[in-house]
Amino acid sequence: VGIERKTVSEVLGFIGDNRFTGRQLPGMLRRFGRFSYLIIEGSMYPDPRTGALMQGTRLADFTKQSHLFENVEKFLTTIESKCGMHIRRSNSKTMTAYQIAALYRWFQKPWREHKSAYTIDETKPDIVSMENVSGLADMKKYPIFKTFVDTLEKNGYKYKYEIVDVSEYGVPQKRKRLVLLASRFGEIELVKRTHKNKKITVRDVIRHLEPLKDGEMSKNDPLHRARKLSPTNLKRIKATPHDGGNSDSWSENLVLDCHKKESGKTYSSTVYGRMRWNQPAPTMTTQCVGLGNGRFGHPEQDRAISLREAAIFQTFPPHYKFVAPDEQIITAHVAKFIGNAVPVKLGAVIGRSIKKHLEQYAGK
Repeated sequence: VGIERKTVSEVLGFIGDNRFTGRQLPGMLRRFGRFSYLIIEGSMYPDPRTGALMQGTRLADFTKQSHLFENVEKFLTTIESKCGMHIRRSNSKTMTAYQIAALYRWFQKPWREHKSAYTIDETKPDIVSMENVSGLADMKKYPIFKTFVDTLEKNGYKYKYEIVDVSEYGVPQKRKRLVLLASRFGEIELVKRTHKNKKITVRDVIRHLEPLKDGEMSKNDPLHRARKLSPTNLKRIKATPHDGGNSDSWSENLVLDCHKKESGKTYSSTVYGRMRWNQPAPTMTTQCVGLGNGRFGHPEQDRAISLREAAIFQTFPPHYKFVAPDEQIITAHVAKFIGNAVPVKLGAVIGRSIKKHLEQYAGK
């Protein structure tokens, strides 16, 4: 199955020692790359009064680092995205044991018993579509994808899969995904790229939105809201040049301690940066409304992007609600929904490709 268990103390130890940054990051990724699941046992959370990181009921050992909680999330996001891992949280050894037992029981089943995969064998649909992280295409690293493809071949499907840069289909975002189409009728593929040489930019899609300060919310759109920045982060974004600037322009007192080390200098161009007006946005993640989680600063306003702007970069309709009228908007929940979504335009491209294919083979 490939399960790695780490306690909260061990995770904090990685961050405290900065063992996941710079030159040592590739080695860390190779180590975790052997696993499919990471179970983190114990609790950690920022104290709402002081901001100190709590480990269970006590202060974490590394609270002297003012951005430790942010570094923890960055570490987990890196491991999850670069290694294709599934991260699970556990409050106790008992819960960890149950999770491990459940995973082993699932993966010890024959392939035909995995309902999420053997549906093709059982129902033999005319068309199959799949979208996932680009790394899944590495069949040596992810043999489950090879098994999936073998299942298609065994059942007589014609298929094609490719790594798609969604910006080439009019999505205003740099995002690479694995897309597979399969058919029992004949050869099938995605329709041709529509925006290969004319990308939709940040300016094209958000320049019309009303300006916001950090912590503000639009009176006309409750999702056009920006997270409140700490005083230090507000100074940082103000010191970051408009239209693509990064932390290279900061004065020494604004630079994070971990970025002053040789091993952390590579992060200066990837976090706390501003987007560029005339380029697509970077990949939207579940943490995309946080300034320190990537290049998620507004091109010229002193804040991170809003939920609405993130949704627009994912090509949701401009007035999509995400929550019921009587429900409270919880920023982290909506951001997770947005970051995990398949860009709507990519879904439409897949739909058009299937429609074109069916029209081609109609009556045959």
